[in-house]
Amino acid sequence: MSYGFGISGTGMIANFHAEAVQSMAGGKLAACYSRSEERAKNFAEKYSCRGYTDFRAFLDDTEVDIVTVCTPSGAHLDQALKIAEAGKHAVIEKPLEITLKRCCRIIEAFESNNLQLGGVFQSRFFDAARVLKSALEKEKFGRLILGDAYIKWFRSQKYYDEGGWKGTKALDGGGALMNQSIHAVDLLQWYMGAVDSVQAYKGILGHKRIEVEDTAVAAVLFKNGAMGVIEGSTAVYPGFLKRIEISGTEGSAVLEEDHFNTWSFKNQTKDDKRIITDFGMRSKTGGGASDPSAIDFAGHRRQFENFVKALNGEEKLLIDGKEAMKSVEIILAIYRSAEEGKPVRI
Repeated sequence: MSYGFGISGTGMIANFHAEAVQSMAGGKLAACYSRSEERAKNFAEKYSCRGYTDFRAFLDDTEVDIVTVCTPSGAHLDQALKIAEAGKHAVIEKPLEITLKRCCRIIEAFESNNLQLGGVFQSRFFDAARVLKSALEKEKFGRLILGDAYIKWFRSQKYYDEGGWKGTKALDGGGALMNQSIHAVDLLQWYMGAVDSVQAYKGILGHKRIEVEDTAVAAVLFKNGAMGVIEGSTAVYPGFLKRIEISGTEGSAVLEEDHFNTWSFKNQTKDDKRIITDFGMRSKTGGGASDPSAIDFAGHRRQFENFVKALNGEEKLLIDGKEAMKSVEIILAIYRSAEEGKPVRI
């Protein structure tokens, strides 16, 4: 069965949603919504869909089965509740929302209406990321010792000044961690398992006129006994690809965006040599390190295809609302630790 998609919000990330839907199997772009008549019209013309400035009319479109939410983070709850009430499924851009209470309200709304809810974490759908997950499931690393995430990105002062909502507590919910580093935080907990506690620092070191951090660091203790570090910043020039490092007693891997800098194990196999050949090349995109538009829509396309296949009963939904909330919980714990000056258990 094929499904009609509607996109709420017409900012930069909405373009990647539109391209992903237009290239995917099992879906078609039916409509878009924006509060701005000009933006709704231009987006609709660009992607050959219907444009709405009335959210209720948008939800009443009978060809819209699934809504992807691309509005500011702190505005997700209001729209999500209306989407669930209208009987539509939803895929919500990261973060799901900016507090755990608001995340839970979204999850409950979709569960009570027997609707499917997904949270966008497209990095999990890239081939190299899945190869690393598979190796971990096979316990190829031995006992896990360290799991680290490094997100040293750059955003200009202009980026925050022109964004309107970016860098605000009310709509961004946080800075370098909640907005940018959340993809790496999600990958890290997906690989390493649940986090037990964090000890953190955060600050505004490279920007002005923002209410949230542009730099944060945290020491992490995982429930399996492994340790790690999360570093996130939007103040580091010129900006570097996000990096995940997994180290164990039997081997280590360093994933830089969608390729491996390191893939080394005590018991190296033919498959390991193939992985080095296939995924040892440098990333073809900028990964959003210094330009938020320098990403690839392939991850979104694969996630939307998984969402549709789950609706059809062909696959398990890989990132539902509860899964999408895990990284928000970790980041909020980091914020609390930095503010209180002590470790925070999750």
